Amino acid sequence: MRVDNDTVSVLLPLPLGEAYDYRVPAEMALAPGDFVAVPLGKRVIAGVVWGPPRGDVDPAKLRDIDRILPAPPMRDAMRRFITWVAAYTLSPPGAVLRMAMSVTDALEPPRTETVYRLAAAAADPESAREGVKLTAARRRVLDFLREAPALSLIDVARQAGVGTAVVKALVDIGLVEAVQRQPVRPRPQPSLTSGPILSEGQAAAAAELVDQVNARTFSTTLLDGVPGAGKTEVYFEALAAALAQGRQALVLLPEIALSTQWLERFTRRFGTRPTEWHSDLTSTERRRAWRDVAERRADVVVGARSALFLPFADLGVIVVDEEHDGAFKQEDGTLYNARDMAVVRARLCAAPIVLASATPSLETVANAHNGRYGILHLPDRHGGARMPSVEVVDLRRHAPARGRWLAPPVVTAVQETLARGEQVLLFLNRRGYAPLTLCRTCGHRLQCPHCSAWLVEHRFRGRLICHHCGYGAPLPATCPSCEAKDSFVPCGPGVERLAEEALALFPDKRIEIFASDTVGSRRAAQAMVERIAAGEIDLIIGTQMAAKGYHFPLLTLVVVVDADLGLAGGDLRAAERTFQLLYQVAGRAGRDEKPGSALLQTHIAEHAVIQALASGDRDRFVAAEMAARESAGWPPFGRLVALIVSGPDETAVDTVARALARTAPAIDGVKVLGPAPAPLSLLRGRFRRRLLMRSQRNVKVQDVVADWLAEVSVPASVRVQVDIDPYSFM
Repeated sequence: MRVDNDTVSVLLPLPLGEAYDYRVPAEMALAPGDFVAVPLGKRVIAGVVWGPPRGDVDPAKLRDIDRILPAPPMRDAMRRFITWVAAYTLSPPGAVLRMAMSVTDALEPPRTETVYRLAAAAADPESAREGVKLTAARRRVLDFLREAPALSLIDVARQAGVGTAVVKALVDIGLVEAVQRQPVRPRPQPSLTSGPILSEGQAAAAAELVDQVNARTFSTTLLDGVPGAGKTEVYFEALAAALAQGRQALVLLPEIALSTQWLERFTRRFGTRPTEWHSDLTSTERRRAWRDVAERRADVVVGARSALFLPFADLGVIVVDEEHDGAFKQEDGTLYNARDMAVVRARLCAAPIVLASATPSLETVANAHNGRYGILHLPDRHGGARMPSVEVVDLRRHAPARGRWLAPPVVTAVQETLARGEQVLLFLNRRGYAPLTLCRTCGHRLQCPHCSAWLVEHRFRGRLICHHCGYGAPLPATCPSCEAKDSFVPCGPGVERLAEEALALFPDKRIEIFASDTVGSRRAAQAMVERIAAGEIDLIIGTQMAAKGYHFPLLTLVVVVDADLGLAGGDLRAAERTFQLLYQVAGRAGRDEKPGSALLQTHIAEHAVIQALASGDRDRFVAAEMAARESAGWPPFGRLVALIVSGPDETAVDTVARALARTAPAIDGVKVLGPAPAPLSLLRGRFRRRLLMRSQRNVKVQDVVADWLAEVSVPASVRVQVDIDPYSFM
């Protein structure tokens, strides 16, 4: 729909609360969603025509829109999605728009490329012009171009078997011409032939998902299956159904490392690779992917949470794999949970969404129980494989040797497994060599100067590193407190220290660390996964990167070195997250023909999480955790909103935090806790205080918080960040 006004409002990708009015030049025809370049101060930036003018500015003061950008307009569903996310998260609409315009280069015309073709003068090379000598090499180029399409300089030279100088010489004499054109890239079409034979349970679940895709209406379905049940192959059928309709599909994965084997499975099933979207892409790859999605050249996109804001032309299905994973929650900038926002996006574009997990979040379980979500169960592993047996190793009865971290029964089990030529995973969700380094003389602990966090020793890199802000420094030769020399000792194990122990115990085995420090990119993760799958590594020492989504046929034993890690503290999701993580990591064992087992080292064997893992009774644990949450009114049976007050001046931060406490809403069903120093009370040089608003489900928390914040004056040096439905409490 064209805009008839001579002025329009334009939303800019800046943290602004509303769109700005601009005058439309007489020769310009605009519609909502058009990308335009507009002046702002002394610069020109890209924005989106959002609708009619606000009309609160004198028309004489308005500035003209500079030009229309040659990109497909932003669709109505996407604009409504941006508005919805902004309202839900209490974020400026411009800040949300920035996520949808993350590749501004893609709004400009694609860069042209230079290609070479036969010139008209070369139509009859035998009657060459006077003074032109046609060598054998030149003849090969002319003969090749007479039959071939226009190609790049390098391609012409390679195909004709000559150097590039020969081609350039033919350009100089007028027999070959160089022309500019838009890059031509083939668009591989996914194969829609039948995939692998599914089990009866898989086939029934797949048929249900295909029916939902074919209905072209919004629905949400939880695909709940044990590790190794073949959930991926089931939702692949939904992707195939969307592709058969000529529509697009989006698959969200929590981590790019997880995409390695997923991409291989997709390629085997559909005969081509999907479009990828994650932080590991180059700027050129991101530009190309964004444009391909907008122009319907990308059929299937797999990516991290930010892929939710790509400009899909016709989205037919969304899949959120490992939907429970905390990585779907963005913890900086606009705070949102991609799983929940994906449900909203699916609703706005009338498409079904599939939430897949072996350990669904309690929020998703509650929605399934109350009928808001459908549910499909896959209770058995594919191909007859059995779930691994789980055994608890009580460290109070089986203490490791002094200076060691593996209990004697664990060492024996690892030795026996390796002796059979099978693989072992030692799981410890703690990077580095030791989580704490202190002086044995005075007890001084080495802390980050910018955060209230201990520095973690990374011995293999010879550095102390803060895992929150990235600060790094070498281990000091003397204690800064008592000046004792060589007095620092590591406390507790990290994966590097565990690797040191494993090397001492199994010196003839091939041992590798699978953590973000050693696998920092998707390509590095792919190489690691391929080596493990090929049996080139005997013993893997991994963090949560190794815990989910992978299929390693030779891996039959998983050892959780510290099953208690994560259970301490006041985080209401501590038990849920620990269960999910350990259930997933135990599920890496025995996924092929050989049976698997998992050993959990713990000091609290009687804990409900440990007992649930040992018994394999996931549903009993979920029911107990749900009952505890419901009785206390915690999510998913109540609402939470966190306010994080931060700034470089501690006094100013405390002043604002106390003002927020004094003006806290006094409403039935609402209670405000705090302010209190955040567990990370200093982060990246900013002091932090937290308030937590707890409410009943029927309270419109966004309205309450907006009214609350309007009563407090916040200086420019202090930031108040609102986290609706907080996931982390740090």
